[in-house]
Amino acid sequence: MELCGPNMSESGGSLCQVEQLPCHSVPLCCRQAGGHHMHSLPQLTHHLWVNHPATVVASSPVVPKRHRVNSATLGICCTPEPAPTTHGEEAALAHSASTGKVVVTGGGGYFGFRLGKELASEGLSVILLDMNKPPCDIPDGATFYQSDIRDYSSLYKVCEGVDCIFHTASYGMSGPEQLRKEQVESVNVGGTNNVINVCKERNIPRLVYTSTINVVFAGKPIEDGDEASVKYVLPDVHIDHYSRTKAIAEQMVLSANECSLKDGGLLQTCVLRPCGIYGPGERRHLHRVMVNVERRLFSFRFGDPQARMNWVHVDNLVLAHTLAAEALTLKKGCVASGQVYFINDGVSVNLFEWFTPLFEKLGYSRPLINLPVSLVYTAAILVEYLHVLLRPAINVPLLFTRSEVRNIAVSHTFQIKKARRELGYSPKPYSLADSVEQYLQCRKPRSSSKTFSLSWTSQLPGHLTLLLLLMGLSLMVLMFSCILCQN
Repeated sequence: MELCGPNMSESGGSLCQVEQLPCHSVPLCCRQAGGHHMHSLPQLTHHLWVNHPATVVASSPVVPKRHRVNSATLGICCTPEPAPTTHGEEAALAHSASTGKVVVTGGGGYFGFRLGKELASEGLSVILLDMNKPPCDIPDGATFYQSDIRDYSSLYKVCEGVDCIFHTASYGMSGPEQLRKEQVESVNVGGTNNVINVCKERNIPRLVYTSTINVVFAGKPIEDGDEASVKYVLPDVHIDHYSRTKAIAEQMVLSANECSLKDGGLLQTCVLRPCGIYGPGERRHLHRVMVNVERRLFSFRFGDPQARMNWVHVDNLVLAHTLAAEALTLKKGCVASGQVYFINDGVSVNLFEWFTPLFEKLGYSRPLINLPVSLVYTAAILVEYLHVLLRPAINVPLLFTRSEVRNIAVSHTFQIKKARRELGYSPKPYSLADSVEQYLQCRKPRSSSKTFSLSWTSQLPGHLTLLLLLMGLSLMVLMFSCILCQN
């Protein structure tokens, strides 16, 4: 949900050519959980984001080192940490004086841009790094660089003299992006590996990573979970690549905490786990739901009717990030060093009730038809396969993916007591109705929408025709179920 526009990814968008710089040999600062395999992209292989001798290791574990983080055992930093020395202490003290220059990866996306804008308004020199240009004017005090975090030399180049990196860039959170395995892996894991190594090589003492609650949620109910009580989901239990790769990247960042920097200082890292983001101008969730409501595709509900979840307003999430960066400084005793924090508005809501202002503004009633979760989940699986197999001949719309069905059907709520206590995080109250009203005022007049977008590149062979028939059959089953439930 980190987009300023409907066609951008969370981390940005299109690839671009960047100037290649001499690369430094830097080791991977952690092990990856799950023993997964890296995949290569058709045009952009994973060697692009590790275009230096550092490679991503996903096999044999290393001797674990425990940090003060939610009872998780993390891999030890592969770079040997020297015993505390006077030089190291002096370097740490030197880093305590901020240079006032920060980088926001994913700075062209919805959240990253809002964060960068706030940091610039506080007098910091901000570098917005993304693959897509922001749709809004670059604020005073900020500079935009169009680049890819998977390109190490480009990332290294723009991070000169930086004091803190806010790593918000990611890919595959929702919708069709969840099905692009190779790109999800290369951005979320490979890109994070590059960010960590650049911190070490450029002597950047602070790294704030934007994770997700999905690293600990896999479809089983969680009531008021906290950082100590909920554990990581096992890698083979995740049903979507986004959640799995974000869990790997999160553990990489935590393992990098207190790794040695090139000048002898220490890298301080922390992780924030937000839930779904909303706010003025948000288009990933709000836009998609509105389009499906207007297409009459959002006419049913499913799952536990009392299921509750958390949301976070973009301004509250911005506040949490600025507080987390401050809590990594010596001035604040590095209280956030090696820590994870759940971040939300401090309230839990039922999704369908929470969306009431949206339905009312569009002139529709809330979904009253209740369908079995198993039926919706099965339909989601079928449509996912059809979406992949029929692309690019036919763009099959995804009403829900499997992971989204899981997220809607089951209660999962989290406490923010730790963030309140250690960061001083105090979220302000916001209303979804305000964001809906603002969105409706700003959006362009809607043209006649189509459930399917056809772009025939050639005559469809027989097996595609069969798949179309299967898709039609699944939709007929879904409609028939709606009629039965209504009767």
